[in-house]
Amino acid sequence: MNERAGFAARLRAWRQRRGLSQLALALAAEVSQRHVSFLELGRTAPSRAMVLRLATVLEMPLREQNALLLAAGYAPAWRESTLGTPGLAVVRRALDFMLAQQEPYPAFVVDRRWNLLRANAGARRLVSFLTGGPPAAPEPETPINLADALLAPDALRPLIANWHDVALHFLRGVQADALQDGTAETAALLERLLAYPGVPRVAQLPAEGGPDPVLAMHIAKDGIALRLFTTLATLGSPQDVTVQEIRIECFFPADEATALVFRGWASAD
Repeated sequence: MNERAGFAARLRAWRQRRGLSQLALALAAEVSQRHVSFLELGRTAPSRAMVLRLATVLEMPLREQNALLLAAGYAPAWRESTLGTPGLAVVRRALDFMLAQQEPYPAFVVDRRWNLLRANAGARRLVSFLTGGPPAAPEPETPINLADALLAPDALRPLIANWHDVALHFLRGVQADALQDGTAETAALLERLLAYPGVPRVAQLPAEGGPDPVLAMHIAKDGIALRLFTTLATLGSPQDVTVQEIRIECFFPADEATALVFRGWASAD
């Protein structure tokens, strides 16, 4: 009975998170509203296939699908590997290819909560310039969180001329992630970031847009000015929790002066 109650509460929470009525969920899952109601009340035990059907309709991340299965008394359906496992060799090769194609401009591989997993040479040069230290390793041994680096007052903040706008845009992305994946870890990340002094409230209105099509980050240090915008990519058709949560963030120069700086750094190596 405890397992049913746990499943019922999770199912109801995810239905409400997605803004669906019981009828809407029932129609999408091709079951009766009565069945959905009984599942949410804990009066009916779901089959494994029904759990996966409801999870798919609710667009639950693989990690949360596993949690829903466990709450219903079933084994997880999706494996969770570390990026270094032999089974993810093909994924690592793909990531390395993408990082190499981005040269001489920076590219980072991060997990769902912005922990750095891999970086190309362009990214390591940028980090070295920003921190004044030696280039970082391609795969850092000490965990580095790019979200904290961006928002903490004593990290990158003093070097970003338009930090307020960049921070606001980034925080809204983390807030959207927290709403989308429903995990305590992403909610905790958002709470931690919002606790930094001077961080803008996500409800604030952004500054009126200028002529640029995207928001560029303006970095200034030692007489060098960089203007960069980013793209985020994910891996398609994931069947592993880790693979689904990987993101590749690529930085592009927003002007020719920035492009020249990165090409100059690369040629100096």
